[in-house]
Amino acid sequence: MPTAEICGACLAEPPAFTRTIAALRYTFPVDAMIRALKYETDLAIAPILANFFITRFKATEKIIPDVIIPMPLHPIRLRERGFNQAMEISRYISKHMGITLLPDSCQRIKHTPPQTGLAWKDRQKNIRKAFNCKIDLSGKHVALVDDVMTTGATLNELAKILRKQGAAEISNWVIARTLPEINQIGPHRL
Repeated sequence: MPTAEICGACLAEPPAFTRTIAALRYTFPVDAMIRALKYETDLAIAPILANFFITRFKATEKIIPDVIIPMPLHPIRLRERGFNQAMEISRYISKHMGITLLPDSCQRIKHTPPQTGLAWKDRQKNIRKAFNCKIDLSGKHVALVDDVMTTGATLNELAKILRKQGAAEISNWVIARTLPEINQIGPHRL
């Protein structure tokens, strides 16, 4: 919720993650910056986006996680793109906040079509069983870093795996969050 309250959908069906911290709303010019990073390989944008997050975090949060895990890309998508934007953002955040980065701790094992344009239920189905993680996270507070959160289906699916590996707390750290418009028809999720 824009006001940092828990939405009705999350109260009815709690997600696997503990909280989400988003630096910005996914609107212009942030959406254009993220697209330039992801699809135009403008890697110089990663530290700028990371700084937006760091500034937001330092202004509002007090609890520092134990480790950072970037949202993994499937090897096919990684080869196509040449880099993982979540990894690039995570590197900068890790370095500037002094938090251990676990870059290869989780893998995306299922190659799925992009989530863009899929309905909530289809996103859940699309991403189901897409991740693997073998690292012991017993009692750890994990920051799961990604560029954009729309429905939260992808972040929630990976958070389920992190919980199975013992994570006590999972904070989604995202650069931008899409939020439902006031007059939007239908419930939003996560």
